[in-house]
Amino acid sequence: MDSKKKKKETIRLERESVIPILKPKLVMTLANLIEHSSDRADFLKLCKRVEYTLRAWYLLQFEDLMQLYSLFDPVHGAQKLEQQNLSAEEIDTLEQNFLAYLFQIMDKSNFKIATDDEIDVAHSGQYLLHLPIKVDESKLDKKLLERYFAEHPHENLPDFSDKYVIFRRGIGIDRTSDYFFMEKVDMLIGRLWAWIMRKTRLERVFSRKSSARRQRDLKKDDENSSEMEQDDFYVERIRLENMELSFRNLLGKLTIQEPTFDRIIVVYRRASPKTKTERGIFVKHFKNIPMADMEIVLPEKRNPSLTPMDWVTFLGSAIVGLVAVVGSLDMPKGDLWVIFAILSTVIGFCAKTYFTFQQNMVTYQNLITQSMYDKQLDSGKGTLLHLCDDVIQQEVKEVIVAFFILMEQGKATQQDLDLRCEELIMEEFNERCNFDVDDAVQKLQKLGIVSQDTIGRYYCVGLKRANEIIGTTTEELVLKAKMSESAP
Repeated sequence: MDSKKKKKETIRLERESVIPILKPKLVMTLANLIEHSSDRADFLKLCKRVEYTLRAWYLLQFEDLMQLYSLFDPVHGAQKLEQQNLSAEEIDTLEQNFLAYLFQIMDKSNFKIATDDEIDVAHSGQYLLHLPIKVDESKLDKKLLERYFAEHPHENLPDFSDKYVIFRRGIGIDRTSDYFFMEKVDMLIGRLWAWIMRKTRLERVFSRKSSARRQRDLKKDDENSSEMEQDDFYVERIRLENMELSFRNLLGKLTIQEPTFDRIIVVYRRASPKTKTERGIFVKHFKNIPMADMEIVLPEKRNPSLTPMDWVTFLGSAIVGLVAVVGSLDMPKGDLWVIFAILSTVIGFCAKTYFTFQQNMVTYQNLITQSMYDKQLDSGKGTLLHLCDDVIQQEVKEVIVAFFILMEQGKATQQDLDLRCEELIMEEFNERCNFDVDDAVQKLQKLGIVSQDTIGRYYCVGLKRANEIIGTTTEELVLKAKMSESAP
C-alpha cells in the first residue's frame, strides 16, 4: 500500500432498504419492458389500484397519528389538552400511543435510530464545524423517551436515547472547496502538538482508552465483515487533518469531502419549568447533514467555548512568554527590545487563538442558520405528513417491483425473489438497495394477487385477474364521475 492509500479514510456503511427511484419513473420503465400494449395498460392500471388500496389501508392509522399529535404540538397542543380535561395518567397513555405510531411510521419509512457506533464514527472527524458542541441536558425532558423504551425495548440504543432520538436514512456526499487558511494553521498546530506528545511519550497515557476501544471496534468489524460485506458499501472521507504537507496544499485551494445523512429526524421534549408540565413533542426534519457536523441538528445546544487545543495553545504560549520575559529581566542589562519582541509574540499567539475561535463561531452561526433555512425540511405536522406519504410511496414501489418479477420471471422462493428484485433495480436504474422482500410479499398476499405453492414458492395471478381481485377503487369512481361532469 503506497503513502496516498494510507492517507485515505473510508467509512463502511450498511446498505439501506430504500428504493431511491421516483415512483413515476419506476412504473413507466417497468411498463415499457412489457411486450404487449394491452398488458402494458393493465399493468399501469394495476399500479394505480395498488397505490390507491395501500393509501386506504394506511388512512385510518395516519389519521390517528395526526389526531394524537394535535394534542402534543408544541404550538397549540397545550390549549387542546386543556379542552379535553384529561388526567395526567390519560395524557401519559396518549403520548405513549403517539410515540408508538411515530416509531412504526419511521420503521416503515426505513428510518433507523442512530447508534452510538454511528455517532462515534460521525464524530471521529471534522468537516466545516470546528467547535465542540454539547447539549444542555438540563433543558431536555428525560421521562418521555425513557418510559417509551422501557415498554418498547430496542437494540443498540445510544446513551442519549432517554433525552432525544436521532433517526437517519440515506447516504450522500458533500464537497466544499476553499483555501481554509485558518483551519490549516490549526492543523499544523495540532500536528506539532501530537509530535511533542509522541516525543514526551505522554500520548500513551491519553490515548490508551481510545485505542483500546478502537481495537474492540476493529475486532467487532472483522467478526461481522463476512456476513455484512455484500450489503455494505464504502464512502471516502477527505479531511484537512489527513492532507500531505506541501506548499501547494498549504497555499492552494483544497476540496474536502464528507459523507452525509440524506435525511435526519430528531425527536425530543423540552424539560418542564417549575410552574407547569411541558407536554409538547418536537419532531424536526433535516436533509443532507454532513456526518462530522451532525451536532448542528442537536436540540438545546450550549454556546460553544474554546477547545482544549485552544486553551493549550493559549496557556502554553503565555507560560513560555512569561518564562522568557523573567529570564531576560535577570540579565545584567535587560534588553527592552527583547522583552518587547517576546511580549509581541505572546500577544500574537493569544490574538491568533482568539480570532480563530471567533472565526469558528462565525462558521458555527452560519451552519446553524443554514440548517434552519436550507437544511431543515419541516417540523411537527409537516414532517408527519411527509412521513405518511413516504411510507405509501416506498410500499407501492416494493409491491410493484416484486409483482413485476413474478409476472415476468415466474415462480420464485422468497430468497430468489429478493435477489431478482435487487438485480432488476441495478440493471434498469443502476441503483443498489437492500430490497425489503418480506414486506412486499406480505402486502401482495394481503391484496390477494400472490400465493404460495406446496413447496413454498411464490407465484402471481395474471394482470387482468389481479385487477379484478383488487376491484374498482373509490378514486377511480371519483375520476370517472369528474370526467362525465366535464363531458359536453
